[in-house]
Amino acid sequence: MSLVSGSSSAHLRTTAEAYDAVAGPYVEFVRDELDQLPLDRAVLAAFAEAVRASGGGPVAELGCGPGRVTAHLRDLGLDVFGVDLSPVMIDLARQTYPDLRFEVGSMDALELADEKLDGIASWYSLIHAPPRDIPAYLAEFRRVLAPGGHLLLAFFDSEGEPVTAFDHAVVTAYRWPIDALADLAQEAGFVEIGRMLREPREGERHRRGHLLMHSQAN
Repeated sequence: MSLVSGSSSAHLRTTAEAYDAVAGPYVEFVRDELDQLPLDRAVLAAFAEAVRASGGGPVAELGCGPGRVTAHLRDLGLDVFGVDLSPVMIDLARQTYPDLRFEVGSMDALELADEKLDGIASWYSLIHAPPRDIPAYLAEFRRVLAPGGHLLLAFFDSEGEPVTAFDHAVVTAYRWPIDALADLAQEAGFVEIGRMLREPREGERHRRGHLLMHSQAN
């Protein structure tokens, strides 16, 4: 697991340990979630189509958890692998999807060469990063994406409020204004293609945000 020093290292360790502790129940909770989310599936399909149209090279799902979105992207025709901080989640992903590649690692320090990927999906995984660290994560995403490579971010929208911490069921998370997150991505070298906001369905507390972007040529 790649960890940075200081407070960021402590945050990453806390997040990994929290997901390790709830891995079994979490897997059951999210197992069939996408079946009930047509708008979310549409965003994933648009991302997959964009990646295929730009060459269809390797894609990483960063913060993949038990791997169900990685597998969904595979089913959409992508050459995809998953990365997650939680060793227990990665073990479960490997058991469930033995034909896919999963690695333990940190999104802010990927063991990948520059411009290695044609796509990155961060599906509700940046939500646990302290707001001050988001630019560093986006810079790392830009480093490993080829020019024109695509980035999909899914997150909790703050519904007009500033960045707001909330009591996520696993570990502290943050809700973002969609414009603010889009602006940070633009500063990191991404161009927005489109966005989708979805109101919470029954049993959900917060509006969901989605940003589809591509990396600018250097």
